[in-house]
Amino acid sequence: MSMPHSEFRLSTHETGSPPSKRRLLRAWWRRQSPARQDRFATLGPLVSVLLFLAAIITAFWYLRIEEIEREQESVKRDTEVAQQQIRLRLIENQEQLVRLAREVATGAIDADEFIGQATTLARERPELVSLSWLLADRTRHASHVSPSHSFMGSRYAEAPAPASAASADGMARNEPEWAFDTARELRLPVYSRPYATETGLHVVQVHVPLVDRATFAGTVVAEYSVEALLRYFVPTEVANRHGMMLLDANGRVLASTVSRAPGREPRRDALHHDIPVAPVGNGLILRGVGYRTSVGLISNTLFWMVTALSVLTVWMLLGTWRHMRRRLQVQQALVAETNFRRAMENSMLTGMRAMDMEGRITYVNAAYCSMTGFSEAELVGRTPPFPHWPPDRMEESRRLFEQELQGRSPPGGIEVKVMRKDGTQFDARMYVSPLIDAKGHQTGWMTSMTNITEAKRIRDQLSASHERFTTVLEGLDAAVSVVSVQQGELLFANRSYRLWFGTDGKGHALLAGARESESAPALSDADDESVDHFGGLPTQELTETGSDPREVYVESLGRWFDVRSRYLQWTDGRLAQMLIATDVTARVRAEEQAARQADQAQITSRLITMGEMASSVAHELNQPLTAISNYCNGIISRVKAGAMNDAELLAALEKTAKQAQRAGQIIHRIRAFVKKSEPQRQPAQAREIVDDAVELAMIELRRRHVSIHTYVAQRLPQLMVDPILIEQVLLNLLKNAAEAIDSAKLPPSRRNIELRVVPRHTPDEGGVIEFSVTDSGPGLKEEVLGRMYEAFFSTKSDGLGIGLSLCRSIIESHHGRIRAENLYNGPSVVGCRFSFTLPVEISNPS
Repeated sequence: MSMPHSEFRLSTHETGSPPSKRRLLRAWWRRQSPARQDRFATLGPLVSVLLFLAAIITAFWYLRIEEIEREQESVKRDTEVAQQQIRLRLIENQEQLVRLAREVATGAIDADEFIGQATTLARERPELVSLSWLLADRTRHASHVSPSHSFMGSRYAEAPAPASAASADGMARNEPEWAFDTARELRLPVYSRPYATETGLHVVQVHVPLVDRATFAGTVVAEYSVEALLRYFVPTEVANRHGMMLLDANGRVLASTVSRAPGREPRRDALHHDIPVAPVGNGLILRGVGYRTSVGLISNTLFWMVTALSVLTVWMLLGTWRHMRRRLQVQQALVAETNFRRAMENSMLTGMRAMDMEGRITYVNAAYCSMTGFSEAELVGRTPPFPHWPPDRMEESRRLFEQELQGRSPPGGIEVKVMRKDGTQFDARMYVSPLIDAKGHQTGWMTSMTNITEAKRIRDQLSASHERFTTVLEGLDAAVSVVSVQQGELLFANRSYRLWFGTDGKGHALLAGARESESAPALSDADDESVDHFGGLPTQELTETGSDPREVYVESLGRWFDVRSRYLQWTDGRLAQMLIATDVTARVRAEEQAARQADQAQITSRLITMGEMASSVAHELNQPLTAISNYCNGIISRVKAGAMNDAELLAALEKTAKQAQRAGQIIHRIRAFVKKSEPQRQPAQAREIVDDAVELAMIELRRRHVSIHTYVAQRLPQLMVDPILIEQVLLNLLKNAAEAIDSAKLPPSRRNIELRVVPRHTPDEGGVIEFSVTDSGPGLKEEVLGRMYEAFFSTKSDGLGIGLSLCRSIIESHHGRIRAENLYNGPSVVGCRFSFTLPVEISNPS
């Protein structure tokens, strides 16, 4: 029970100084009613008894848990000690077996000596059932059975057991054969899983391989009795404290020491600790089990006596508490009703005022007094004019009051000005209703008053903001429209929209993607698949989703619009679509003009390239033409002299035809390169592009005495490019490299160019094909590297400066990249490399 805040304030006010906690509690207790004091007096002992009982139960439980934890730790410790004893014994035996196997493998001992040593080992180690020498074909060469186990037999002491013996223990494999095969494969000692022999003895075999010069010659097999391992190597003090068991992988008990402790049994709550037996580890588990050492919590007599006394005390206190509760029911109901009414009046934020039929104030609540600043005594009993009426609105206030007394006040309330006691005024809304008593007679009027000053201010601000927002939208050059998704009704359109499309929703549908011939503008029309219909879908998810801008051409206006759409919730809750369409006709036309100029620049660049190579082309054509002239003159001279037969004439004509074809091929290749055509991307092979570019470039390279080495990787994927444009880029780079080498006057050993085409994969670009042109010229200056892609920038006296700029535009239009770098040998520049990449999908070969 907590002390009410109001009572705390009273105590502080009465004393006049901050009281201590003890004095406050004492004063609070004196103010409580006798019924509440009796209830506290009853609940106190009850709570004390319950706490005492809980403390006793907790103490017993804690002691029990602590005892179990100690026992568990003891079991774990003894189990680890026993496992360590068995492990050390098995390791010691394994070392002896390895030594014996080494002597057998090297031929140091024969079968008789083996039996002699086996007899000695079995006599010293009672856990050994038998020792056998198996050859590589799994036949027994020599064996010894321990006298203490001779009546039980062994799997390898006699002839091999049938397959049924391997499955007699429920196993799916023959354990000795598996261990033999595993030792042969691993060439290491291998332990089998525990299994039962024909006589019911549970054993474990270890196979030590016989290896002679990397040749498997058989195994030395030692068979351990599981029961003997537990009997001889678990310390007596450990067995007396806890039970020890050896289990297989399926949890079946193979051997146990529990029977050695008469009068003791394993715990029922399965208090145990499991640990695998090393080095066997192949399904053999040592389990330590704890004995019952103490009685449980339930059989504790002291616990039950304390519980019985506590229950009796609780029962008596509950009887007293039920009797007290019946006495307090009537008093509590009255106090609760009174407190509820008082709390309701004091917690209301709405001012309440009651008047009689003559207009006299009979009641005001705390909120009404707080709003006006007048106390209840200053308002109750007053008649008009009231003190909270503003002097400058006296006549208006009286008229509204008369209207109120006549019952003609509107149901939606009336807005009035109210003056506080300090002279300030605020806006209020009053609602008037008749005051009816319990007999159904009207005794006066009840008025509720709410301060609406802040709400009115916000409403005025919203109205002004809406007016400003509307002014901004009307002044936009872009068309803004909002259409209802379900009905297709045009909810809003600014001046630009009305100027272009009128006052209906057809223009909105056109901008949204509908055809101009469609007359129905409704976005919800089922036949209009180009407009989204989201009726019935969650509004919040749609309004949070944007859309990518797109360009729409309106044929009737001859204009291009950049359209952006968004779904929003309209003021009445309907889902609506808003479109903002910006006129981008000028930009689109400028882009089309720029594209046409770029295409023309590409064609012009190819013509300029051919013009620059005119002398080389003339020289290249002059050779076949000269040969044709010489062949023709020779034929004419010999025919006139009659010194030429038909066969010689035919051979000379064939040579002449070949030279003519060579000249025609050169002219055809140049004509195809400079032919004016629309850019067209198509599947193309990198090798074909390189071959065509090198064929044209060789005309210039031969004239400048520059050699070229070309390497194109095998099995490159197809490129989706314009082959002529990529060929133009390669030709430009090869021609620039040849000019750089020729202008530097380099010796013949350095007058070479390398063209490589290889696949690459980069984190930024992904799968690409890289074309690189490397020359051994003087390289580029740093200021040239920074400006060489600028239009009309050139380092040549007769250059136009559009070659590399155009190359960069072509590569970037194919979503690739072009770069240039100098090659260094120490501080000296020994060449330059231009490379560009084209994106592809490189699939991994299967």
